Amino acid sequence: MHNRHHSIDNFRLLAACLVIAIHISPLAVISPTSDLILTRIIGRLAVPFFFMVSGYFVLSHYDNNDRVTRFLKKSFHLYVIGMCLYLPVMIYSHGIQSLPALIQDIVMDGTFYHLWYFPASMIGIIISYYLIRRLDYQYAIPIALLLYVIGLGGDSYYGLMQQLPLCRHFYESLFQVMDYTRNGLFMAPVFFVMGSYLKDNQPQKTHNGALLICAIGLMIEALLLHHFHIPRHDSMYIFLLPVMYYGFMALLECKSKEIKQASTLAMIVYMIHPLMIILVRGVAKVSRVPWLVTNPLIHYLVVCSLSFIIAGVIIQIKERLYQTTSKTPLYTDRAYIELNLSHLTHNVNVIQKAMHDDCEMMAVVKANAYGHGALPIATHLDRLGVRSYAVATIDEGIELRQHGIHGEILILGYTDVHRARELKRYQLTQTLIDENYAHALNDEGIPVKAHLKIDTGMHRLGIDYKDIDAILSMFQLPHITIDGILTHFSSSDSLDDEDVYFTRMQKARFDSVIHAIKEANIPLPKVHCQSSYGFLNYPEFHYDYIRAGIILQGVTSTPHEKTVLSLDLKPVLSIKSHIALIRELDIGEPIGYSRTYITTKKTTIAIIPMGYADGLPRNQSNMVGHVLINEQLCPIVGRICMDQLMVDITDVDASINDEVIFIDMDEETVRAENVAERSHTISNELLSRLGHRLPVVISN
Repeated sequence: MHNRHHSIDNFRLLAACLVIAIHISPLAVISPTSDLILTRIIGRLAVPFFFMVSGYFVLSHYDNNDRVTRFLKKSFHLYVIGMCLYLPVMIYSHGIQSLPALIQDIVMDGTFYHLWYFPASMIGIIISYYLIRRLDYQYAIPIALLLYVIGLGGDSYYGLMQQLPLCRHFYESLFQVMDYTRNGLFMAPVFFVMGSYLKDNQPQKTHNGALLICAIGLMIEALLLHHFHIPRHDSMYIFLLPVMYYGFMALLECKSKEIKQASTLAMIVYMIHPLMIILVRGVAKVSRVPWLVTNPLIHYLVVCSLSFIIAGVIIQIKERLYQTTSKTPLYTDRAYIELNLSHLTHNVNVIQKAMHDDCEMMAVVKANAYGHGALPIATHLDRLGVRSYAVATIDEGIELRQHGIHGEILILGYTDVHRARELKRYQLTQTLIDENYAHALNDEGIPVKAHLKIDTGMHRLGIDYKDIDAILSMFQLPHITIDGILTHFSSSDSLDDEDVYFTRMQKARFDSVIHAIKEANIPLPKVHCQSSYGFLNYPEFHYDYIRAGIILQGVTSTPHEKTVLSLDLKPVLSIKSHIALIRELDIGEPIGYSRTYITTKKTTIAIIPMGYADGLPRNQSNMVGHVLINEQLCPIVGRICMDQLMVDITDVDASINDEVIFIDMDEETVRAENVAERSHTISNELLSRLGHRLPVVISN
């Protein structure tokens, strides 16, 4: 398990170095051919890579436009900063020729030689967004490719186009309004679309052989074009497209350690490196050290070093300013959920290590990820490389899609068949809950992916395991593609002899269905039946998925329970608040609604701003439940209210604003399992009922 995003972020630094190389030509004196290969071939990977990264993180077939809007605002702000930085240099070097030329530079070409990237990004992402959202990939990709082909004719293949009168007139007209075709209209969209496509489709297999062949093709193509002096410019090649596609796929699978602030560092280096070029040249002239410039390799190394040093200083200044100006976080106002994502990472690794090698984790994030917050949990899992998720409802699945979660999302529960179009649009996989439901969904006439549920004894959802004819007929439905088949064990959390017998009987029934599917020569889809306890108590079962739910959060349903497989899991969640008010009460004073608690001594109580509307069980009232204040257990007194509760702090040294912990990751008494047991329930229910008004805070 590795963070797929680290390799992307780290490669940005190399891409920034390649951009600097393009503008300095460090090998020009050593070997013109080597410099050509470095700057005009390898270096041309940098900007398409940046475009693909933006497409990968910002665009999606099913996202809303919030990310695109934020991207446009950020790009615009950076572009304005860049124009302000380089305006004096531009005026000094060639002045402002005319207002139309200035407008052309601002809109299409950039006001300085590297700033073209920003208008290209903004234009390219707008075009790509509308292509993907309005036309889907089946049309977005061909249109983006067509734009790129047009751009090729004005770039690396311009010399050939000049031989065709119609093409020559077309490009002459085009270059009246733009200086290059390597811009946001012709070059950028195809790379944005490719990045988005790779994110939405998550290819499982890299093609290193294809990457090598295409890289050789790119090298030959570029060298031939330059040999015959065909390019007008050389940012766009035919083989650049497959090289970027296969290269990006390979990069996603590359293991890499995190370099902090890599993406920010790369962007600042991109912004400031021309200033560093000017600075080094100025220093060389003033200090009369000409080799700083006349030796291009030294020039390049000095500029790179200075750019990264200055960028690092800027990041440090920015962080310090943020620390001194940031406001008090929202969560200190009341109660909040604290998530320890390093514990989540630990749990994923532990579970994966215990699974069979060819088994995949399906992260169950239904019910707001058991109260932990579906979006922060799923986002972190996505970064860890988890590619399969399960939810309870279609709306839970749509929310994940709209916030950038990709891979398979299986809906475990019922979905109205009239929402089939949404299932297709958001590429959600629906569970077929019985035969009639499957036929009704198929009758909608919309292609839908599904997993087939088999009832092996729980009698909740699924087709009866004995009805083999009905099960086999599901694979013939023309509008439903069955990608998986599953069942659910009713008693896998118990190791009592009768429950173990029943679970193994359910497995045998399920296996009989699998056997019948194979006997009918139907390709077997993915098979899964183990949820958290099915995995913990029956680790020898060997199927395609483990549906990891509550154990992913490092919690068991009840305390001190025995399982066959003992895993070193760490709780991810704590619930915290603070003391809002302290009151001194005499003997015989009632506390809370209905006066259910009367003080028997002089008592100091603390008022805590969280209650049953935040998901705290009301039956924790009156000395049943406890909270942790300054590492001491304090009993809850009086009835828990909707928005507040009261605790006895008579023997505790506590003050207003001191931290209060209702559920803790470490303290045994206030672990989720023990709190749930005192409430006569299981931790699954306790955590799933946590109020959505509790903000989620990431501790690390």
